[in-house]
Amino acid sequence: MDYRISDSPAGPRREDILPASTAAAVKVVIVGGFGVGKTTLVGTVSEIRPLTTEETMTQAGVGVDDLAGIEQKIETTVAMDFGRISINEQLVLYLFGTPGQERFWFLWDGLFEGALGAVVLLDTRRLEVSYEVVDLLEERGVPFVVAVNTFPGAPVHPMPELRAAMDLPDEVPLFSCDARDRISCRDALMTLMRYLYALANRSPEPQ
Repeated sequence: MDYRISDSPAGPRREDILPASTAAAVKVVIVGGFGVGKTTLVGTVSEIRPLTTEETMTQAGVGVDDLAGIEQKIETTVAMDFGRISINEQLVLYLFGTPGQERFWFLWDGLFEGALGAVVLLDTRRLEVSYEVVDLLEERGVPFVVAVNTFPGAPVHPMPELRAAMDLPDEVPLFSCDARDRISCRDALMTLMRYLYALANRSPEPQ
């Protein structure tokens, strides 16, 4: 497949980052709390060099950003991550990773505009940071799936227990994902696409 990627100082144009044969492009948001692996997932699965807005964490975040369980983290996303993956010759996913700190959540409205769905990344070491994320998605009516990022040494819980803790409806896909593994990340995105397809083809409930 022939891709045209521009290194123009003005930034990539739509025709530069979209394969010539593409029939449809879909916006997908990668969302989750602080430090759950969103930047890693986008960078792992993207077929182009990802755009990141990571900055070194400074003393300004002390007492503001909760580093419990992720004490070694030294960088953080301050705007968004961007990547792209082709599912096939007819479908390309644009991936937008959101910032995790609550003080940057005001950016989410713009990032969610036009999004077809979302992948919520979950860190079992810090489950509580994902509760409000799920609530925000439900309030916005954005369809989502939940991927449990398998951090080394993180607690392992049975999926039914995690579903109950997150208060997830039975139909919302919940599964494991390794944000460092491209196949695992691709499968997570495919799970979202299958879920969106099922929602689009679901028969309306009788009145």
